Amino acid sequence: MESIWGMDGWEERPSLQKDLSVDTVVIGGGIAGILTAWLLQQRGVETVLLEASRLCGGQTGRTTAKITLQHGLLYHKLMQKEGKEKAGLYVQANRAAIRRYREIMEEEGIDCQFRNCNSYLYTRKEGDALYREEEAAKSLGICAQYVERTELPFQVKGALCFYDQAVFQPLQFLHRLAESLTIYENTRVLTVEGHEVRTQGPRVEAKHIVFATHYPFINVPGFYFLRMHQERSYVLALQNTGQMDHIYYGIDEDGLSFRKSGDILLLGGGNHRTGENKGGGKYRDLRLAAGRLFQAAREVAHWSAQDCMSVDDIPYIGRYSAQYPYWYVATGFCKWGMTGSMTAAMLICDLITAGKSRYEEVFTPHRLNLQASAGKLAQEGLESAKGLGKGVFTAAPRCPHMGCALEWNPDELSWDCPCHGSRFDSRGKLLDNPAQADLDNA
Repeated sequence: MESIWGMDGWEERPSLQKDLSVDTVVIGGGIAGILTAWLLQQRGVETVLLEASRLCGGQTGRTTAKITLQHGLLYHKLMQKEGKEKAGLYVQANRAAIRRYREIMEEEGIDCQFRNCNSYLYTRKEGDALYREEEAAKSLGICAQYVERTELPFQVKGALCFYDQAVFQPLQFLHRLAESLTIYENTRVLTVEGHEVRTQGPRVEAKHIVFATHYPFINVPGFYFLRMHQERSYVLALQNTGQMDHIYYGIDEDGLSFRKSGDILLLGGGNHRTGENKGGGKYRDLRLAAGRLFQAAREVAHWSAQDCMSVDDIPYIGRYSAQYPYWYVATGFCKWGMTGSMTAAMLICDLITAGKSRYEEVFTPHRLNLQASAGKLAQEGLESAKGLGKGVFTAAPRCPHMGCALEWNPDELSWDCPCHGSRFDSRGKLLDNPAQADLDNA
């Protein structure tokens, strides 16, 4: 089912009909791609954007649209594993991203239901982790406070409030930015070699190439398939739930998220690694929770989203690989794609126009902190090996990306890859990358 954001008023753009030569090409028409193209254009860089289907037809259209530097239980961990300096730069980058959203909306006069609010982490079980997170956040200059009362329809053990965050209607915002961009829809990129981008038809020559495709579809160089996995989560859109001014994210294993958009409450949860939902029941569980918490609630929509998870909880933003310094990538936003996308757009724009960014060391895709990520790297390798082995020895459909066995997701009626997160509908049509072909074409 579609999300509540909708694409009313979006005119379909033409597909690429002839070869082009430009300064920069952005591959991917979600929020990261549109923001990057728009910021580059603002600096006078000739840029075109290529989208395989329709703009915002992927994960951007399924977001819950929280503009926040509250990124789960992150900052205590960052301080421990990366040190205070890098953790501080991470905070500064995301704070700058929030500020840039506000600036663009004001300068361009964009009405997109932007609303300032607070963002809460909460627990119903044990509050020690929130105390540690509060101490880390405050040491990094974040205005945060531990509290024991919230507006949630149940009692919490504790909550950590991040002040002065925001929410908005993402497609209204992006529609305005996209109006001024050169965009080609229904133009799937098949391969990239050097400065040449090859689609199913014409080609594009570019000095700079930006991969903003959610999950990079080129395996080598970069090897992102070894350093990320994808996770799914589920959302109900509910009416008749009463007032809720702020946004909430549960840190418990069965925690829920809450975010109001007008008179609609977005209730989220059911997180799992893509390809690991054989039993289903994620929407059922959310509906049961909604019935317990809001007796008069009425469901008006439901959908699911997919997130790229890096091994060290920091996005990969910057130069794609040392081999191709004129390729750039934005991926691994770890569920926080609104600030992550703006951070990526600003950072990549700086790299292309100035050759450097003050934040590039924090987000560089070339980093390898074994202390921070050794366990997760091993886990990613193990999951891939399991999927590849099952693809060889079972009759299950195999993913055209790397041959892993697909698993049936009864909640979505889709075939999902537990290795790298590609998804296909019941007839084998590609839904989510990194795969580039339908099952019938594998």
